[in-house]
Amino acid sequence: MPSRNPGGHAVEVRGASMASITAAAPQFLVEKLDDSLTFYEQRLGFSRDFVYEDFYASVSRDRAVIHLKCAPKLEAERAHRRSGEHLDAYLVVSGVRELHEEFVGRGAPITKPLEQRRWGARDFYVEDPDGYILCFSEAV
Repeated sequence: MPSRNPGGHAVEVRGASMASITAAAPQFLVEKLDDSLTFYEQRLGFSRDFVYEDFYASVSRDRAVIHLKCAPKLEAERAHRRSGEHLDAYLVVSGVRELHEEFVGRGAPITKPLEQRRWGARDFYVEDPDGYILCFSEAV
């Protein structure tokens, strides 16, 4: 099957296998790696995939993966992103109501309540200890 270029026209690729991107993982800069790991595990139900030395780790839940790196971050950038509701991760979920209830029960800091959006989604926001904003969203 031919692929399509940005203009929508079919493009034949001869002799090449079709590559695909199968996943993406944001990398969040964190102040204290242990605190971040605890938050993702206890508040959001993620599992620890690996910890490399004392500065890099990966957590996941289902097919969502987040990398955590202990490194300085700019507080002004975090404040700017928070004030404009700029998301750091958009996670597509099924069962968003149940997930919201689970997170509330785990004491996760919900910064935007579960609501139906005009664009056909139901979602809510969580802010992690380093100020990263995660949107958990389900198409309705």
